[in-house]
Amino acid sequence: MLESLAGESRALERALAGEELARADGEELFSLEGIHMLGAVADEARRRAVGDAVTFVASYYMNYTNVCAASCQMCAFYRKAGDEDAYTLSAGQIASRVSAAASMGATEVHIVGGFHPKLPLSYYEEMIRSIKKSQPRMHVKALTAAEVFYLSALTKESVREILSRLKDAGLDTLPGGGAEILHPDVRGRVVRGKCSGQEWLDTVEEAHRQGIRSNVTMLYGHVERPEHVVDHLLRVRELQKRTGGFITFIPLKFSLENTELVREGAVTSECSSIYDLRVIAASRLMLAGAIDNISVYWVAYGKKLAQVALSHGGSDLSRSRTLGRSQRASSS
Repeated sequence: MLESLAGESRALERALAGEELARADGEELFSLEGIHMLGAVADEARRRAVGDAVTFVASYYMNYTNVCAASCQMCAFYRKAGDEDAYTLSAGQIASRVSAAASMGATEVHIVGGFHPKLPLSYYEEMIRSIKKSQPRMHVKALTAAEVFYLSALTKESVREILSRLKDAGLDTLPGGGAEILHPDVRGRVVRGKCSGQEWLDTVEEAHRQGIRSNVTMLYGHVERPEHVVDHLLRVRELQKRTGGFITFIPLKFSLENTELVREGAVTSECSSIYDLRVIAASRLMLAGAIDNISVYWVAYGKKLAQVALSHGGSDLSRSRTLGRSQRASSS
């Protein structure tokens, strides 16, 4: 029944046949009228890949600093050194917070921050070691590829050396943030002072070579068009073919509050829930056979839409708990 209905779309027909979708197929997914058939095919692809189990991690999300040398147009998180609400946590403060999170059931700590222009590499090594010393069984998912690339530029050490030292300190995996949108025509409009899309991919590839797996995000709902989303998915898929190092793909809905994109009028309204579902479904179908876990960030969607997204290709509920001064940034 599903096959006969999907036959009205070449892209959906190919997806149901288990074929790898091309760029034109991906763009077709965004032009289909309605969402129901797209969602049904994505749900079937999800069932084939991972069954009906929904995964999640009990994760503590922590920002070690909000001081950042970059000034990204899509970000409301960064502060400059000297700002009244700028902060940087010590290794002891970090270990204490992680211990508190562990007592509440967290099994993973997710650590990201700004591009601090004065923190040495030893700060990050001590941070990770202090966590592993106080909580040896805690999974440390820390520093986006963008942060690693910035550290390399700041310290004049190679990306390979930075990653090797962080791994020796106890780093387990990298979060997926900093990818934003990889296409250069859009990336320059939403980030400022951050690595290029190709530099992000190259940094992640080096991490995967060293056995450091990672997630990968996509920030959408700002100034991108469907073809930029498809391009992002294709670049991620090609890297996954080479390394197999991506664990979960996380589409992140752009949050408008207090961002330059909104102040300057580049973005005037939040994208629709239908577009959210289309992004989840297209991600599932474009990444079929490459990345099994498609995450639903329910904090941004709300519980009801997140439930619907789980029937449109989503298979993982992304939820991180914060404590104290830590704040949710724009990327995971």
